[in-house]
Amino acid sequence: MNSTLYNYYVIDKAHHAFREPCKIDLSTEFSSKGLSPEERVCQRLERLLALEVPHIHPDEKIVLMRTVATIPDCFTSDEWAQIKSKHYIHENGYVSNLCPDYEKTIKLGLLARLDECNDYQKRAINAIISLCDRYKDEAVKLGRTDVAATLERVPRYGARNLVEALQFFRILHYTLWIEGEYHNTVGRFDQFMYPYFKQDIDNGTHTLDSALELIEDFFLSFNKDSDLYMGVQQGDNGQSLVLGGTDIDGNDCFNELSDICLTASKNLKLIDPKINLRVSSKTPIEIYERATGLTKVGLGFPQYENDDVVIPALEKLGYAKEDAVNYVVAACWEFIIPGVGNDIANIGALNLPLSVDRAVRRYLPNGESFDGLMNAVDDQIKRDCEKIMNEKENIWIAPSHFMDILRDDKKYNNYGIHGCGIACAADSLAAIKKYVYDEKSVSPEKLITALDTDFANDPELMHKLRFEAPKMGTNDDAADSIACKIMDSFADALEGRKNEFGGVWRAGTGTAMFYLWFADVIGATADGRRKGEPLGTNYSPNLFTKIDGPISVIQSFTKPNVSRTINGGPLTLEFASGIFNSDENTKKVASLIRFFVLNGGHQLQLNAVNLEKMKDAQLHPELYKQLVVRIWGWSAYFVELDKPYQDHVMARQEYSV
Repeated sequence: MNSTLYNYYVIDKAHHAFREPCKIDLSTEFSSKGLSPEERVCQRLERLLALEVPHIHPDEKIVLMRTVATIPDCFTSDEWAQIKSKHYIHENGYVSNLCPDYEKTIKLGLLARLDECNDYQKRAINAIISLCDRYKDEAVKLGRTDVAATLERVPRYGARNLVEALQFFRILHYTLWIEGEYHNTVGRFDQFMYPYFKQDIDNGTHTLDSALELIEDFFLSFNKDSDLYMGVQQGDNGQSLVLGGTDIDGNDCFNELSDICLTASKNLKLIDPKINLRVSSKTPIEIYERATGLTKVGLGFPQYENDDVVIPALEKLGYAKEDAVNYVVAACWEFIIPGVGNDIANIGALNLPLSVDRAVRRYLPNGESFDGLMNAVDDQIKRDCEKIMNEKENIWIAPSHFMDILRDDKKYNNYGIHGCGIACAADSLAAIKKYVYDEKSVSPEKLITALDTDFANDPELMHKLRFEAPKMGTNDDAADSIACKIMDSFADALEGRKNEFGGVWRAGTGTAMFYLWFADVIGATADGRRKGEPLGTNYSPNLFTKIDGPISVIQSFTKPNVSRTINGGPLTLEFASGIFNSDENTKKVASLIRFFVLNGGHQLQLNAVNLEKMKDAQLHPELYKQLVVRIWGWSAYFVELDKPYQDHVMARQEYSV
């Protein structure tokens, strides 16, 4: 690792001194001229790229960094209000959470794409070539003949070697952010970059060591501007890179470049790019052990995706075989297809505990059987899903000229809905079944009164529900079987439904930030959770569930038919960081991951946490600037998080092996 370059960009952030805010009020100017949305997006990109000032660090091989620190909107607040009065707007109204086809353009070059481009796209290409020419001139001025030679070739023409291919990727990725797209993912990096890597190794241009150094330089480039990217928190930026996986013939695709990427990430200990590892029953245990090294250093990744489950499930949703086997991961965990996907994989979220609570309050006072209550839950989930689907109609999204250059076809237009709080929902119903219907030791009136008063007058009941009732995560069929039914109800509610573009609705098991947000809109729940207490993150047990170890958690959370809720959302396990002090325990963690895969789990993420270190970091943040934790589908520097997110990480289960 080049420590000088690392310190410059990551520790000292010295490059921030070259940043200036954009002082042009483009939205007001565009509005006064009555420009079309297409012209606004195009002209903003042209003007922002023209304002960029080339800066090259003496040690870096992959260049381009942002000097214009802010991206002004294309539309005024009044214009947005008018658009929203007629349309549904997803998030901030711009394209997000997609994976372009970088491979084709890196191979051909931008000039070769001109014939198939419209006028706006041609202008975008000319603007980025102009910026790269200015970078080339700066390289010549500084005597950086290596950088100048690379930019003499790319992005006009196709890359011929690894450094040109990496620089080309940086140019494309950089441009997407400035155009206004966000949560731009990386895709199957080790697959589309491998030919350049292999050629350079074979012809002696690179050794494995020099290739590693170049990949580390490239990985650093993801961290130059990431603090300028939008997200719920710093780190939530979508720079998600996928390694490994199978091809259309079922062959494992993990290669030498995949391994180098794991090493680079482990050496750098940076939150970007976020590593995803596609695995299957064919994956050797040695790869799990290599990947566990990243968890050991506290990165919170790789996140694991099980091809044995994901690929067939995507095919059942209507994805062609050749596309399903090429799946990648969106900003957090959603499964998307590079180059041909136009899915909005996070368009909505279902609050499962709220659906259960609504059904309980409607049915329980006069309900005669638990089966009747489950039918009421099924009906409520269908109602709540119907409401979500009805709200997501007549969508409007700003144009994305440069992104569209990198997509040959918008083949898939599917929508994904997160299913949040499954453990809270299942545990609540398991407690009601046991105490209200089976034992009849708690009356419906007593339970509802306790929920209405947040257990203020009945701490004994809260304790019983919280600590004595069946819990998902303990391999207890009493709770797990209910979770299976809830998830099937969720999948049933969306199955066969089409959105306005003819795409399907995909159920998922993720939560994103909703584990905090949804907790604020529901009162106390029948699992003993009090009002305001957060839900478990993603597809995970309740925070207060007493669990002996991770095996029972995996057993519980692989019982539901996750192939029907394949929008994504990982089982999340937190491990005390101390267990990784032993090589034997590190191997046990790798075996645990393999157990999850062989047991039919779809997605898994691990986090190595040190509670005492996090407590001290809250008191002395200046001492822990590089302390990394996993939040939901992304990792972040602990001290840069808002306190509720810090507290949630600290409250999660810590497992040992």
